[in-house]
Amino acid sequence: MMITTTINRPDVNAKIVYFGKLLKSAVFEDYGNSFNIEHLDNPDEFKNYLDSRSLLSLPDIILIEVDDNKDCFEQISYIKNNPLLHGLIIVLLGIKEDREWRSRALKLKVNDYYTYPFPIEDFYERLNFLIKFKLIKPKLLELAKQMDVEYQTPLTKRVFDVVASGCALLCLMPLFIIVAILIRLESKGAVIYKSKRVGAGYKIFDFFKFRSMKSGADQMIGSIADLNQYSNESNSKNGKAAFVKFKNDPRITKLGAFLRRTSIDELPQLINVFIGDMSLVGNRPLPLYEAEQLTTNEWSTRFLGPAGLTGLWQISKRGKADMSETERKELDNYYAANYSILLDMKIILKTIPALIQKESV
Repeated sequence: MMITTTINRPDVNAKIVYFGKLLKSAVFEDYGNSFNIEHLDNPDEFKNYLDSRSLLSLPDIILIEVDDNKDCFEQISYIKNNPLLHGLIIVLLGIKEDREWRSRALKLKVNDYYTYPFPIEDFYERLNFLIKFKLIKPKLLELAKQMDVEYQTPLTKRVFDVVASGCALLCLMPLFIIVAILIRLESKGAVIYKSKRVGAGYKIFDFFKFRSMKSGADQMIGSIADLNQYSNESNSKNGKAAFVKFKNDPRITKLGAFLRRTSIDELPQLINVFIGDMSLVGNRPLPLYEAEQLTTNEWSTRFLGPAGLTGLWQISKRGKADMSETERKELDNYYAANYSILLDMKIILKTIPALIQKESV
């Protein structure tokens, strides 16, 4: 039997298929109309439903319950191995926490895994983000293809990056171990935080940092948007600030505040430098939601230069409230048009005194 309901999330036009019945009433109770939800209770309906879809009638998200669903991981594998279904967003829901299930889900690269009870509003914000990411990613990938021939890291810069980052990683290994232990002692969660960033030529890569925030911090962005120091500027695309930087961010842990003040949280990016995702000096790689705001001719110039661990922004007014969004974009464009080994060495020498920040951003 298929029952159609809707939930009140007006920001996103999305079609969702929910497979399961244990959490159906708990998750979708008290919500009105925006997401188009189809509920599938019968395990036999799962494959038949997907097989009957065309490219135009596929859902955007499929929610699958793990508990009392012995075919859960076979269902995920079926989706991942089908070229037509490969882009489907998969979110798992469960009642009991099971490390083995979560590990298997991680290996299968599902988009998220929730264990009930969880904040329903945060859950819907996450679905919103996944839908927006799905819409933005092809646009960014297309830009990456167009700009690939326009930017290549100069050989001398790449050699310097590999040698310098490799030596730094070897020397800092004891510090990495100590920081990792302290992070795990203070709060639960991964030691290294990974996020998708957009670098030179709009290329998307995994960006590494020591975790300085509470688990689930990404889902809290909407609730603290008023703390963004760039939110009052109105000259951005669609009226949104292109950059997001929070003052006195409530998501930061006590140890995380220290790691940020000393910039120790940034040290894992030496791995990004070593493997070629970014350079020691360049424009900061941006989160997807920021990069999407900078695709106009005026501001896309920044992506014609290297992404970097440090740059002109860091040594100018990093963390200061009087650093406007326009100023930061102009600095990025200037570096992309004028970078050189000499300029890089000047920036590296000025970076050390700029590491200790006065502002909590």
